Amino acid sequence: MLKKLSWCVFLVFVFNQNVFAQLPDFTEMVKTNGVAVVNISTIQKAKPEPAEPQKEQQMPEGMPPEMEELFKHFFNNPEGGNGGGGDTQSLGSGFIISKDGYVLTNHHVVKDADEIIVKFSDRRELTAKLIGSDARTDVAVLKVDATDLPAVTIGDPNKLQVGEWVLAIGSPFGFEQSVTAGIVSAKGRSLPGGNYVPFIQTDVAINPGNSGGPLFNMEGQVVGINSQIYSRTGGFMGLSFSIPMDVVMNVVNQIKTSGKAAHGWLGVQIQDVTRELAESFGMKKPQGALVSKVMLGSPAEKAELQIGDIILEFNGQAIEKSGDLPPMVGMTPINDKATLKIIRQGAEKIVNFEIGLLPEQVDKTTSTHKAEKVKPTNRLGIIVTNLTAEDKEALQITKGVVVQEVGKGAAKVAGIQPGDIILRIGNEVITDLAAFEKSLVSLTAGKTTAVLIQRRGSPIFLALKIDK
Repeated sequence: MLKKLSWCVFLVFVFNQNVFAQLPDFTEMVKTNGVAVVNISTIQKAKPEPAEPQKEQQMPEGMPPEMEELFKHFFNNPEGGNGGGGDTQSLGSGFIISKDGYVLTNHHVVKDADEIIVKFSDRRELTAKLIGSDARTDVAVLKVDATDLPAVTIGDPNKLQVGEWVLAIGSPFGFEQSVTAGIVSAKGRSLPGGNYVPFIQTDVAINPGNSGGPLFNMEGQVVGINSQIYSRTGGFMGLSFSIPMDVVMNVVNQIKTSGKAAHGWLGVQIQDVTRELAESFGMKKPQGALVSKVMLGSPAEKAELQIGDIILEFNGQAIEKSGDLPPMVGMTPINDKATLKIIRQGAEKIVNFEIGLLPEQVDKTTSTHKAEKVKPTNRLGIIVTNLTAEDKEALQITKGVVVQEVGKGAAKVAGIQPGDIILRIGNEVITDLAAFEKSLVSLTAGKTTAVLIQRRGSPIFLALKIDK
């Protein structure tokens, strides 16, 4: 009995030793790289006039309202502050990328700062100059007057694999040189306000104050800048997001050269192809980026892209989901020649175009429709009206009908809401109420049809299916 018990104890000991032997040891990595991680503190002087309200981040169409709120909480609240009038202070993290004093952090950490202080691991504090920052990628480049500084090694985020160990060093809630570790949960995530960044998702504990700090791979190389969290409380909940270093260094090099970053532009609004939409377009599986709008004067318009085109490839790179496309276009040099593979009305087609310069965003407005209602369209269960002259001017559109009420039926199941503007049903452009009524006649029961609507200024395709 004792002999059997001894063997059991021995086997448990060996098993535990093997498990612990497989866990990574980060101690040497922290010793080597911790000295290159800095604390960033900023001061924003109180202004005599009231500050303008902060503009919220634009959220992708179709995102559940509860998710919008979870992301907005992290974006629209400063990391720190004095809780009252007077000067505003905030805290963040950063890291040194060159011995001559270049430091990286997030744009949102230093945004509107009048003074930026960099605190080093040896307790030195130096005032930093903002060389430039880019709100679209949330990257900022600072410079301190110093030499022979310890600097990190930049790694290749494209070599990261899901499940791989990674480590973060930063100053969460002001606790400097805090180290947390975890694994890569996913790659190429598209998030609110970050259309030009294919984020690295991890389960590394990131909290307010970690923003701008480095994400290391197991070779001790920086593969990302910690930028965002998904949270119900404002604290860590297992979902952290980092900007890949290939995106970061592209921005850094542009800022060093010209003081600002330029992003490539195609000039379309896009959305994912759902299973129902794939069926309506005759596709075997959902893939690609569905074009819901072509901007006037854009490279897309010049290349004669059309609403309803589905982009499958950009310069030979596959587009599995719509979020894959913006980073690819955004990182391509301005005026470069580029090629798209698309599906148009069931046929594949190659489209050539020249990369444009991404212009400033223009806010869209909506209007309140006051036209008289018409009788319900029983086949869809909705009431629609023609656009008024005021609608057309406010929404900057000339065609379509406005949804007044949505009852039980196919439209409600498809997700159509009051206030939506119906622009197309299948391949039929909806110019007015008469065109709308005519298009319903051709709808086939049991078949899915793509319907293009405009909601809160943005176009989106929905999948409509009439019951048999």
